Amino acid sequence: MAKRKEGNFFSPGNAKRPRQEELDDFDKEGDEDECAVSFTNGTSALTAAEVGIIESIQLRNFMCHSMLGPFKFGSNVNFVVGNNGSGKSAVLTALIVGLGGKAVATNRGSSLKGFVKDGQNSADISITLRNRGDDAYRASVYGDSIIVQQHISMDGSRSYKLKSETGALVSTKKEELIGILDHFNIQVDNPVSVLTQEMSKQFLQSKNEGDKYKFFMKATQLEQMKEDYSYIMETKERTKEQINQGEERLTELKRQCLEKEERFQSIAGLSTMKTNLEYLKHEMAWAVVNEIEKQLNAIRDNIKIGEDRAARLERKTEEQQVRLNEAEKKYKDIQDKLEKISQETNARAPECMALKADLTSKKRAYNEAEVLYNHSLNEYRALKKDDEQLCKRIEELRKSADQSLEPERLERQKKISSLKERVKVLQDQESSVNQEIEQFQQAVEKDKEEHTRIKREELDVKNTLNYNQRQLKELKDSKTDQLKRFGPHVPALLEAIDDAYRRGHFTCKPVGPLGACIRLRDTELALAIESCLKGLLQAYCCDNHADERVLQALMKRFYSPGTSRPQIIVSEFRNEVYDVRHRAAYHPEFPTVLTALEIDNAVVKNSLIDMRSIETVLLIKNNSVARAVMQSQKPPKNCREAFTADGDQVFAGRYYSSEYTRPKFLSRDVDSEISDLENEVENKKAQISNLQQHLSALEKDIKHNEELLRRCQLHYKELKMKIRRSTSEIRELENIEEHQSVDIATLEDEAQENKIKMKMVEKNMEQQKENMEHFKSLKIEAENKYDAIKQKINQLSELADPLKDELNLADSEVDNQKRGKRHYEDKQKEHLDTLNKKKRELDMKEKELEEKMSQARQICPERIEVKKSASILDKEINRLRQKIQAEHASHGDREEIMRQYQEARETYLDLDNKVRTLKRFIKLLEEIMTHRYKTYQQFRRCLTLRCKLYFDNLLSQRAYCGKMNFDHKNETLTISVQPGEGNKAAFNDMRALSGGERSFSTVCFILSLWSIAESPFRCLDEFDVYMDMVNRRIAMDMILKMADSQRFRQFILLTPQSMSSLPPSKLIRILRMSDPERGQTTLPFRPVSQGEEEDQG
Repeated sequence: MAKRKEGNFFSPGNAKRPRQEELDDFDKEGDEDECAVSFTNGTSALTAAEVGIIESIQLRNFMCHSMLGPFKFGSNVNFVVGNNGSGKSAVLTALIVGLGGKAVATNRGSSLKGFVKDGQNSADISITLRNRGDDAYRASVYGDSIIVQQHISMDGSRSYKLKSETGALVSTKKEELIGILDHFNIQVDNPVSVLTQEMSKQFLQSKNEGDKYKFFMKATQLEQMKEDYSYIMETKERTKEQINQGEERLTELKRQCLEKEERFQSIAGLSTMKTNLEYLKHEMAWAVVNEIEKQLNAIRDNIKIGEDRAARLERKTEEQQVRLNEAEKKYKDIQDKLEKISQETNARAPECMALKADLTSKKRAYNEAEVLYNHSLNEYRALKKDDEQLCKRIEELRKSADQSLEPERLERQKKISSLKERVKVLQDQESSVNQEIEQFQQAVEKDKEEHTRIKREELDVKNTLNYNQRQLKELKDSKTDQLKRFGPHVPALLEAIDDAYRRGHFTCKPVGPLGACIRLRDTELALAIESCLKGLLQAYCCDNHADERVLQALMKRFYSPGTSRPQIIVSEFRNEVYDVRHRAAYHPEFPTVLTALEIDNAVVKNSLIDMRSIETVLLIKNNSVARAVMQSQKPPKNCREAFTADGDQVFAGRYYSSEYTRPKFLSRDVDSEISDLENEVENKKAQISNLQQHLSALEKDIKHNEELLRRCQLHYKELKMKIRRSTSEIRELENIEEHQSVDIATLEDEAQENKIKMKMVEKNMEQQKENMEHFKSLKIEAENKYDAIKQKINQLSELADPLKDELNLADSEVDNQKRGKRHYEDKQKEHLDTLNKKKRELDMKEKELEEKMSQARQICPERIEVKKSASILDKEINRLRQKIQAEHASHGDREEIMRQYQEARETYLDLDNKVRTLKRFIKLLEEIMTHRYKTYQQFRRCLTLRCKLYFDNLLSQRAYCGKMNFDHKNETLTISVQPGEGNKAAFNDMRALSGGERSFSTVCFILSLWSIAESPFRCLDEFDVYMDMVNRRIAMDMILKMADSQRFRQFILLTPQSMSSLPPSKLIRILRMSDPERGQTTLPFRPVSQGEEEDQG
């Protein structure tokens, strides 16, 4: 592969790589090394590129264009400008495809046939590459240019023609094209060489640090080096396997060689071998008897162990029955308690209503008595005041003799009449205001009750909205990976399980989640099956407890403490499905959960049978039909429960409604589910908005009515004060007697009558007080009774809530104990079948022992002690027989025996030499790979540091500051940029930048990669799409500056901008593409010189 010197556009006078001494100074322990790199400005004196650049390109019937080109490109900077649809991206796409790139790499299609223009049978691409100078590829054959022609057919196939400068055909093989591209270091799938419009947009908008790291690795070819190292290590492992196989073969060859040697050395021992053969036959006869006796003893031991286990299983079954009886008793006790509480609550309800009515009447009687008492008290106080005034008046009359007060009396009478009329008006106003107070109080109370109800409804809707939003997020995540429906960590957990299984940490690979292993026969039953299986859909199965502990340790890596983890079911894996025909429910119209599911894995099916008894649960879509089947008549045989299409659970005596309205795991139409959930989320948001508006309106009404109520209460108090003052003034005026017209005796009589009246009122007041106290005691007693029964009812409700939870737990416990009992019964039946089978095998072995002993006595009457096994003896007998036969067959032909021995020995020594050579090669390869991997890490650190320095220097041209943090362990690249002076603010992630700032920073990143990556040309499609004019101009200056410093490279930039503001330069060529006209077959495409561009501008 040809390598050209890299031109540093910051230091064009010295465009060389760092010296080895500089590389050796790097710190080998970290990636954040420091290296001195000088940056200077200037114009490069390097010559134009000689190999690998694009001289021209021509297209026919490609994409939507009948004819494009030929386009003549300059050796340095080329701008392809034109409006959208003019064919700019088609040129770049043709460049990728024409040089052997895949269709998907263009982001314009998934197949080559999609690039053939509609209505045409084929498309053609012709690309001319420069091939000059000392690094030219087969210059004597191709000349100064290489023409690459590609023909694309309608069926998606393509063919190549590689021609010389004169047009002579040189090759039609793709391998030749690959050789040319490798020689020129052209990588059309490298985004640094060719950055398409779609890839540019994705990269600009990408927020994934891993994508940036992959971009860096691919651009610098470090990724290819890493893959090459991986391939070498795989080759090393395969070589080790070959060595192991060779060593096994060596053992066999050594055995054969020894046999040949033994045969060679024992030609004369035929009689001895025959004697040994007879003795071996005797030993063989009694060795068979010994082995059968051992087998009999093993079977007897197994039967004894089996009988012990049968007894244990019997005890387990009995213990399980006891636990089941206890669970059922506990369930019945809780149910009885709940029933008793419900009956007691219902029984107390009428009493509570009666006590409430009685309390209301007692309050009303107490209020009336209090009003009467207050009235008497006020009357008594008024009479007492009158008495005091009469006494005072009598005393004044006695002292005064003035009789000239008639005009004053008339004035008092007139004023009294006026005050009485005023009191009447005020009392009418008081009654009206009192009614208004009652109305406002009722309005406030009603609004507050409505406010509380709506607040509670708003909370319920918010909870539902949060649940729907979480479910919507999970559904959207599951579109890219179905396994994410069972939890966001499930794909990573399954990868960890696969990796652990490959490493041998599991005896048997765990199975799960179970929901991913089942399929629905009828999608309408999805919610019913989810309501039945619940958490089992996310559960995993393990073969043994050791595997369970390994899986628990893996789960700790993905599920933080305190969060819910999937259930792990431990049960021995079986390849056969349980035979449940004798205990399965059956109905001619409705399926069970077992028959409604397609389950290929026997472990999954057996686990669901064990844990949920799915063979006994019916699925009935209609709710009323489900009630009729399960409750109106005797349930079908073996049927414990049923589920409806709405997820409701139906028992023979109970019915539980489902909390969910849609399936979460088993739904097929994810898009429809997402659409429905999005609509529901919007509806819930609108509902919350309406409720909040209603709450706001209610709060305003409450505040307004409370303000009016306060004003009315103040007005009511003012009216009361005015009435009291007027009444008091009337009494004072009425009690004033004139000195001349009133006789003292009359006043004394009136005072006496007033005293008598005071005594009567006082007596009446005492009676009213007694009545008020009596009614108050009755009211307190009624309040205590009502509070007591209300508290009792509340206590009963509080007792009922935990009992309901306990009832659900007890019901689950009953189901678990039933499943446990059924599990032990099945185990017991299976074990007894195995035990009986062993006993039958024992009988057969005993008969076989008798037969073998009879045969052994016929061969050798006396039993001999045998230490070798029958299989070893059989091999020795066969080998001895073969030797004897071989000796008979080869008797007298010693040369043939010697030849076979020599061949066996040479084969063994040759293979032994090869194995030793491979071992030395593996050892040397490991040393070389260790050294090369260290060099790779050092090279990666050098490229990383250079990229950081170039990036920081490019940012500084706009007074930006930036940092690039490479994490090679986690394969992430974090870029932080701060616009303006870096010492005034903290660095920001690129996501916090504006579109133009982010695009400028990304261009700086790409230019940094350009500075460290080798490629004869660079292509950018609409690199300035998100930039404003300032950032576009700065980025353009930077690109032109780099191009000027790297004249040995070619730059092809596609943009919809006019590029009229470019500086005049012979190194810049602008190719302007006109918009296609109706009926036009060939697009006008011509180079525009810098002067013409300025004239047009």
